[in-house]
Amino acid sequence: MTADHIALVCPLDWGIGHATRCVPVIRTLQDQGFKVIVAADGRSFEFYRTEYPELELLRFPGVEVHYPSGSGMVLAMAAGIPRLLLGFRKEHKFLSSLVKETGAKLVISDNRYGCWHPMVKSVFMTHQLNIQLPSYLHRLAKVLRKINYSFINKYNECWVPDAEDEGGLNGRLSHCIKLPDNCHFIGTLTRFSESIPMPATPPCPAAGIFVMISGPEPQRSIFETLIIRQLKETSHTAIIAGGRTESRDCEVIDGRIHIFPHLSSALMKYYIENAEYVICRSGYSTLMDLAALGKSAILVPTPGQTEQEYLAKRLSKMNIHYSVPQELFNLNEALLNSNGHKGILLRNDLSVLKHRIKRLHVQASGLRAR
Repeated sequence: MTADHIALVCPLDWGIGHATRCVPVIRTLQDQGFKVIVAADGRSFEFYRTEYPELELLRFPGVEVHYPSGSGMVLAMAAGIPRLLLGFRKEHKFLSSLVKETGAKLVISDNRYGCWHPMVKSVFMTHQLNIQLPSYLHRLAKVLRKINYSFINKYNECWVPDAEDEGGLNGRLSHCIKLPDNCHFIGTLTRFSESIPMPATPPCPAAGIFVMISGPEPQRSIFETLIIRQLKETSHTAIIAGGRTESRDCEVIDGRIHIFPHLSSALMKYYIENAEYVICRSGYSTLMDLAALGKSAILVPTPGQTEQEYLAKRLSKMNIHYSVPQELFNLNEALLNSNGHKGILLRNDLSVLKHRIKRLHVQASGLRAR
């Protein structure tokens, strides 16, 4: 295997959503003859180590972000901008050492702003070209977009995991704005793109309610505590996937509520498809997973995370999913009000992704693209 066939895939470690949506990218790279090395950290690293042990993994420390327990996410992020910029510089320096160590000629970064290299074909993957701000900060939107594009333009290409037409799945997050010149829409990406066989012996039967707990702390644990408390007050059967890849022990409450720290993709798919109700955050990777299965859900956006709040409201207005703020969440009311929401089914044959990778492969090899 020549160095031209080595690709570094670097997903962001803010939850495991960025890691899961890189799965079809990794598979497509492998199908086109690349040796893939995944550079990750935290729960993203554990996700790949557990589900794809055949992959070569390297530790790549990410930019640390401290989230508030309240709703002041935007203000907390603004206060942390100097630390973020310093983190991007460290990330860029560390990537240079990884490229030298591995001999990679292609780097694909999922929302890691420092993962570009002047001598290597570099791709930035994001669904947030137009980062959402609270209404009281709307005057800063153009400035923030300009800063965002200044980083994106350092890359050879920018890939948006969404359909290009009719606002796609993520609406104004990446549509109806001036796009970067290097931007390409590649269709939705999900770990469920590949065929995943149903598990022969699930650890417990499918339940009426399936809950996916995801995202950064402390809000992940706050949401989990809220859900468990309200489930205890009902007679519903439920399965909770806690999004903690570092844990393994299952907890059972009243013989009807099963709490798994983490579930494999095969089990996630099985329990989602067989649940009457799905409850989850409105993170974009989760929404792409749901769309791959044509499943509707009750969306509870992470408080203060403007991207999730926007997506939840948008998809609720379209009658695709039902949404409710975390501070107003009432399980019985949510189950009742969610009836009638139809979900959406989206398929991606990955043809655009395959084409983009093929062109980059040719360019990185120094050959003339056809």
